[in-house]
Amino acid sequence: MEATEVTVRDVTNVGADTIAITLATPETFDADPGEFVLVRAAIGGSDGAGDTSDTSDGGEEIARHYTLSSPTVEDTFEITVGIDPDGDLTPWLAALESGDVLTIEGPFGNVTYEGDGDVVVLAGGPGVGPAVGIGERAREAGHDASIVYLDESPAHEARLSALADGGASVSITGDESSFSSAVSSVASAGQVYVFGFESFCELSLEALEAAGVDPDDALVESFG
Repeated sequence: MEATEVTVRDVTNVGADTIAITLATPETFDADPGEFVLVRAAIGGSDGAGDTSDTSDGGEEIARHYTLSSPTVEDTFEITVGIDPDGDLTPWLAALESGDVLTIEGPFGNVTYEGDGDVVVLAGGPGVGPAVGIGERAREAGHDASIVYLDESPAHEARLSALADGGASVSITGDESSFSSAVSSVASAGQVYVFGFESFCELSLEALEAAGVDPDDALVESFG
């Protein structure tokens, strides 16, 4: 989908320096958990937070990719954003309100889940966004879901708790050794997905290999 304006429905705090932005789904937009969108915004223009496309008033256009964190995109879809107080875009996103407008492109990505089997999702830091989306999609489709999440300051704890209450296996840890141990207990329980920064992806693949699972069989989305 080419650049399209979408309306902000809600902005919610979901953890320390982490927000979830709910956006109205355009008519032509179709995506599955694991895919991502490009968000464009003109920062510093005279029109304030709602100005996302016109740079003629002095605004600087900035673009970043964000992975979907909602299980579906039927009426709305969600992205989860970690806020860097010194960042060039995320503080601006955190100041958005219902009714503001963003410009997006996409979806993009080859790592997707369409609700067609049991899943194991390994998430580090911002990888929790696609993890909860995939986990919820799997459970809604009647499949098993296992999530192992490494973060010292977890986000989306309410949704992770709901997943656990609904029968999913959810392990949250801030320790790499405990993470690897948790991976070993679920590594063979379904198709493995890995979401996180490069160092986390490397750790996850090592943990999978130690658990006897071929790392090449994992679907990996590294955030750089």
